[in-house]
Amino acid sequence: MFEEIKIGIIGGGQLGSMLIRYAIDFGLNVSVLDIDPEAPCSRYSNSFHLGDPLKFEDVVNFGKNLDIVTIEKEAVDVTALKRLRDIGVKVYPSPETLEIIQDKYLQKEYLKKFDIPVAMGWLITDKEELSRHADKLPAVLKKCTQGYDGRGVLKLRTVEDISKAFNGPCVLEELVDIRQEISVIVSRSESGIIECYDPVHMVFDEERMLLDFQICPADLDNDTAVRICTIAKQVAKAVDLTGIMAVEMFVASNGKVYVNELAPRPHNSGHHTIEAARTSQFEQQIRLILGLPMGRTDSTMPSAMINILEPAAHRKQAIMNALKTILFADNVHLHWYGKRGGIEGRKMGHITITDVQREEAIAKSIMIRHILKCGHA
Repeated sequence: MFEEIKIGIIGGGQLGSMLIRYAIDFGLNVSVLDIDPEAPCSRYSNSFHLGDPLKFEDVVNFGKNLDIVTIEKEAVDVTALKRLRDIGVKVYPSPETLEIIQDKYLQKEYLKKFDIPVAMGWLITDKEELSRHADKLPAVLKKCTQGYDGRGVLKLRTVEDISKAFNGPCVLEELVDIRQEISVIVSRSESGIIECYDPVHMVFDEERMLLDFQICPADLDNDTAVRICTIAKQVAKAVDLTGIMAVEMFVASNGKVYVNELAPRPHNSGHHTIEAARTSQFEQQIRLILGLPMGRTDSTMPSAMINILEPAAHRKQAIMNALKTILFADNVHLHWYGKRGGIEGRKMGHITITDVQREEAIAKSIMIRHILKCGHA
């Protein structure tokens, strides 16, 4: 039924490879565009195309003979996506949705128009202008574009920290007194039906500004959980989303909720849905871009998810030994991305732990993180 539909994924990383896994269930013909010939998707598609997602010609040439194009990264030439849509290719998320989200300052200003709560932020063009805003420190500096996985984010606590700052367009954002960092995967169909997955509690590596591990469901009172999901749905409607989107938020110490960042694609904070939800975020994206009924978003059981980062060269064998030990445990699921030539600190895989009791999933995740850190049982 679906084998004649030609799907294209722009970006060949682990998110794309996990999308392919679910596209196979629908018998889809999947093509992939990536600049890296050894990207994870290269071994899972017989229609892997080398090209730069940020080059107009590469994106148009890749997508012009496809039926549907989607993304697994935001760094894509939006003008090319608009051109593809003009010649009849369906593009999800829409180029306009992606355009809003690609620039963190524009994203913040856009959300404010819809009365969606965001932290105060100021557009900074360079270090010289940043120096004139020293009275706003401590604060967080974020590159307007091209920031991901903790890259392009820097905490500035004192004037001395300005010397380390990025010298280009950035958002200087007030430092929120954060009680919890929360993410919600929200799904929206082309007809406007919206559903949320259960909010997850995210814990970040303070040094790398990268997601370390997460717990689902998040420890939230009912009123806050409802408010978070309501905001996520407002965001999905505001950006006219078709597909899925991660809405990352802060719950401040005073109870206020702020939207931090958006990602209109499968996201690290939704990986647990593979084992712990009725419909994984990846299947949901496939369903929605095909115009099929939305899958159920409720959790099947509590879970914890741990990112595995590329270790220093001298620790690689210790990490492999640790993974073998970890896999003796029940309800532990390893996802290894198959990246080659790993760079220290880059995400290489993740582990999901499920249990009927949230506390047991957390306890097991603590043990597993300790094993990974020590490199042995």
